[in-house]
Amino acid sequence: MRTPASIAGHPIHPMLVPLPIGLWIFSLVCDLIHAGGSANAAWTTVALYTMGGGIVGALLAALPGLIDLLSLPAGPRGTGIKHMAINLTVVALYVINFWLRERSSGEPGGLMWLSIIALGLLVISGWLGGKMVYEHGVAVTPGHD
Repeated sequence: MRTPASIAGHPIHPMLVPLPIGLWIFSLVCDLIHAGGSANAAWTTVALYTMGGGIVGALLAALPGLIDLLSLPAGPRGTGIKHMAINLTVVALYVINFWLRERSSGEPGGLMWLSIIALGLLVISGWLGGKMVYEHGVAVTPGHD
């Protein structure tokens, strides 16, 4: 079933989601390198900026995702609402994480757990996104190879 937020028949939402996911994973990697003993302050700075970039990227991906969600029939719409709710929770966790880090002295400390929890939720949300595609055929045009 095709979705309205698309370019040349290709859905926009799945084009945009790799950006925040990659930035958030790299943010955690930077935190882990710092926690592993690197005294270089650049790691915490990069972690902060990639986290912020992920927030912006997620918000950009949310708009076409919402447009697509509103076009879905009841079956996949329920899954889509769960997917959206989890994603909004993830973004909220990262906004809190970013805000707390900006106010601190640059040490992520216990805030790294917010990133780990958010990424865990993101895995669940991604599974739901895959369920919409592979079980309900969302954003799949029938008859094309």
